[in-house]
Amino acid sequence: MSPMAPFDEMTSAANVVIHDDERMKAVERPVAGRRRRNQIFLTTCWVTALLSLLILLVLLSAIFWQGFQHFDIRFLYAPPHPDPDQAGVWPAVWGTVWLCAICGVVTLPLGVATAIFLEEYPPRNWWAKKLHSFIQLNIANLAGVPSVVYGILGLTAFVNMFGLFGSEANPKMQIGVVYSDQYLTAGDEVVLVPAEGPSAPSRPLETGMAAEYANGNDMVLNVIGPEDPLPEDQELLRRTLRSDATGGRISDTTWYYVRLPFGRGVLAGGLTLMLVVLPVLIISTQEALRAVPNSLREGALGMGCTRWQMIYKITLPAAMPGIMTGSILAMSRAIGEAAPLLMIAGIVFIKFAPDNLMDDFTALPLQIYNWAQRPQESFHQVAASGIIVLLVVLLAFNGLAIFLRQRFQKPLS
Repeated sequence: MSPMAPFDEMTSAANVVIHDDERMKAVERPVAGRRRRNQIFLTTCWVTALLSLLILLVLLSAIFWQGFQHFDIRFLYAPPHPDPDQAGVWPAVWGTVWLCAICGVVTLPLGVATAIFLEEYPPRNWWAKKLHSFIQLNIANLAGVPSVVYGILGLTAFVNMFGLFGSEANPKMQIGVVYSDQYLTAGDEVVLVPAEGPSAPSRPLETGMAAEYANGNDMVLNVIGPEDPLPEDQELLRRTLRSDATGGRISDTTWYYVRLPFGRGVLAGGLTLMLVVLPVLIISTQEALRAVPNSLREGALGMGCTRWQMIYKITLPAAMPGIMTGSILAMSRAIGEAAPLLMIAGIVFIKFAPDNLMDDFTALPLQIYNWAQRPQESFHQVAASGIIVLLVVLLAFNGLAIFLRQRFQKPLS
């Protein structure tokens, strides 16, 4: 062995250590850079979230500071009024409840069923695939359409129904309404004579006609001529009418009163909001269904389940949290919409709450808009009080949706 061999081996080992250190440093430099960029990104996210939360707190604080000056029990139960100190939101609150109830009842089954059909029933031929793609493309496009466009569509489709069923003043079909001619007898009693429709001619008054008092008791009319003397019997006088008496046409409706066309009623407003939120609900439901593992579907089908049994027992329970989350977001958007309702309702100063599906209505966004556009500062404070009520209604509907999500959620096992 050469006397220089140990020295050469030591030199080679030192060179190896030096090269290993250089390689480690070369590897650690990009890792350190990635960690630094990751920390910068994380810090940016935290700062952005805190700034957003701070802005939200400032806005809510300003609204509550202005709104609590008019917020009391009287404000909740009073109708709108030209005097800001007497104005309230009772008709707007009930209008919002009616709108959201109609929107939810129609939108949730229709949206979930559409998403199930698009996701769980794949097309089997070329034409079905093209139709499936066309529907999917249109749903994605409709989700980005401005809400005022839906207001114009609702005005044409639901309020007027393309002019196919007459007009609001003379509808072609009605359910849940009774028309009567109201008369005042010689004994100062209000009586009602049945009529055939809103614009039908009044029935000729004849002795023995069946009528009823305004309080609901049946009676038989005693009709006399224009110049005939009045009877002395008080009971007969109470139901005596002259043949030339004129009556006023009135209507008695139930809560389920429906006519075609719908007109500017609360049903047309709820269906218009359905158009606004339906694409959002369909897309969110599709995403929830796609998140369910395919192995669950294959296992259910492999054990002999039909496709509907697999959907009902496996897929829907597993996707229910995502579906309910999408429903919460959709209903939250519906509660705050004002533009489509302004196209449908037409008026925003209404002093009564809806009694049936065809009644005129207002809603909290419309009422807040009406107050906020006025120049008086006191009405701006009333608008802030209305915003507080709107937030409470929004939280109530969201809380109900969260409760239902937790109630019907089932584990994957």
